[in-house]
Amino acid sequence: MTERPPTPDLPKYLHEPLEKQSPERLETVAAYASDLAEWKREQRGAELEQRRAEEEVDEEDLEELSERDISTDTEDYSDVPGGAYITVKTTKETNDENYRYYYWQWREGDSWKNEYIAPVNPRE
Repeated sequence: MTERPPTPDLPKYLHEPLEKQSPERLETVAAYASDLAEWKREQRGAELEQRRAEEEVDEEDLEELSERDISTDTEDYSDVPGGAYITVKTTKETNDENYRYYYWQWREGDSWKNEYIAPVNPRE
């Protein structure tokens, strides 16, 4: 006789009801869980693409950064993964000035990460 599988690190409200199910029902739940996980991955990817399309800087901004000798290659930044994109964030607005900065931005798990690059309008 084989050993009972170890209980996964799940809340009791999830694993206890599963233990009461038939093998057939458990297979149905497993198939659904797998399909749901794949769907959620696709949704996350679609969200990333939509957000990127809305926020990513254009070619003109990339050229301006290049002219300022600021790299737009993720490999030149130790903490920035491939697939990150450059966006502009406004950190503060006053009557006289907007404080806008270039940032790398990427998805990490369920959260968004970013890393500072440079000000949009450097002071002379």
